[in-house]
Amino acid sequence: MTVLYEQDYGLWAEQMADLLSEGRFAELDIENLVDEVRDLSKRERDRLLSSVRLIVHHLLKWDYQPELRSRSWQVTIQRERLHIIRYLKDSPSLKRYLTDEWLAETYVISSLNAEKETGLEFPDDCPYSIQNVLERPISLE
Repeated sequence: MTVLYEQDYGLWAEQMADLLSEGRFAELDIENLVDEVRDLSKRERDRLLSSVRLIVHHLLKWDYQPELRSRSWQVTIQRERLHIIRYLKDSPSLKRYLTDEWLAETYVISSLNAEKETGLEFPDDCPYSIQNVLERPISLE
């Protein structure tokens, strides 16, 4: 089974699902299944943090380039906030990552991306709290 896992992940996953549904547990590729289940949690965490990163990126542009504010930036911030709500509804345990400490780590990437995009320099330390990132009103008016 390990060879199939390495050569054709999709087929391997389908076969594992079939074996599970048929109750053929002795035939399962347990080692790789355990790794995949652990990775599921990491993927959910990474989706959450990706949304936070994107919000921070757009908040930086919003705050440091007020003359360029656009509905597109506003929509991106709102969309990613809605994604976060959905992620937390599906996996409430992800809330443990929504801390100012995780935000500080996420900010490093967000600010570097925003610097590359805008040519501006941003503060070394994150100017936002996690609550600010998740809830601060954004309006073009």
